[in-house]
Amino acid sequence: MKRPKTVEEYVTLVKQAVFEVDDLLAAYEYDSEGMGNVSKFLGELAAHVKNLHQQMVNGTYQFANGELPFMNIVRAQGDNVLPFKSLLLIINETHEKGLDVDPT
Repeated sequence: MKRPKTVEEYVTLVKQAVFEVDDLLAAYEYDSEGMGNVSKFLGELAAHVKNLHQQMVNGTYQFANGELPFMNIVRAQGDNVLPFKSLLLIINETHEKGLDVDPT
């Protein structure tokens, strides 16, 4: 997955992340015993992703050089526990490096 080229594409990725987090929360609520250690990080991850989206909605979001606050959580999880890990990684990469615009 490549970094988005436009702000609209970036916002769409963040909205997708919110959807994926909500979906994982719903799955956990349905079958908490079968979800392993998800409860240890899911609430915090959801809060961070939703806060990122809210910053975009409010117009207060800014690209930065540092990582997004949820990256320690993301890196600590395997793809089997966090199936949308690659989505969160590309969101963070875009946050750090900006949009993938052609420099010409």
